[in-house]
Amino acid sequence: MNAAVVTVGDELLVGDTENTNATWLCDRLDARGVAVRRVTVVPDEVSEIARVVNEYHAEYDAVIVTGGLGPTHDDVTMEAVAAAFGRDLAANEEAAAWLAERGYSGGDLAAETTHLPADCRPLPNEAGVAPGAVVESVYVLPGVPGEMKAMFELVESEFAGTLTHVLTVDVEEPESELLDRFASLRERFDVRVGSYPGEVVTVKITAESEAEAERAAAWIREHADAVEERSA
Repeated sequence: MNAAVVTVGDELLVGDTENTNATWLCDRLDARGVAVRRVTVVPDEVSEIARVVNEYHAEYDAVIVTGGLGPTHDDVTMEAVAAAFGRDLAANEEAAAWLAERGYSGGDLAAETTHLPADCRPLPNEAGVAPGAVVESVYVLPGVPGEMKAMFELVESEFAGTLTHVLTVDVEEPESELLDRFASLRERFDVRVGSYPGEVVTVKITAESEAEAERAAAWIREHADAVEERSA
């Protein structure tokens, strides 16, 4: 399963807010074997959100959009997702009933709170007010981290892929001197190889087979100045 994550908000683009939602979602998706192919930040603009959602919906198995839900002037994500699918925004009776069960009457909230893309699947907000929605394979979640996490957990089981095994080996050699051995790793084993320099070079080996990851890690330890082995 391939997925894309779209985070919405001018505050992310100017650096006022750290994009912790994307990091959290990527970690949870990776743990379920889902390959995240894109992480994109877009402004609070209907046309930009709609364009990216439309493109990623056509390209990937699932798209998760966070941010821009609610009644304020810059909460335009639902409108944009509806536009991406050529749908109208409409009052959603299921979302309104759920809010009523929590003690919110129509007069307590802005009317737009329960306006969702037509024919969507509404998602209750267990940690807040603004509901989310699923439109085909696009999941629209709140931007408030606690609300986003609670809502994602309602649909997490819908995301699944091929689980991978990761091993890291720290090497005390300059990264530039390891290039040939990285090439050999990829040729000899069915693995992906990442290289992250710091005080040492951390070689990250990812494979669908645990045994293959172990063989590749053993090979790099044998053919490089490895200082320790860690699992991740």
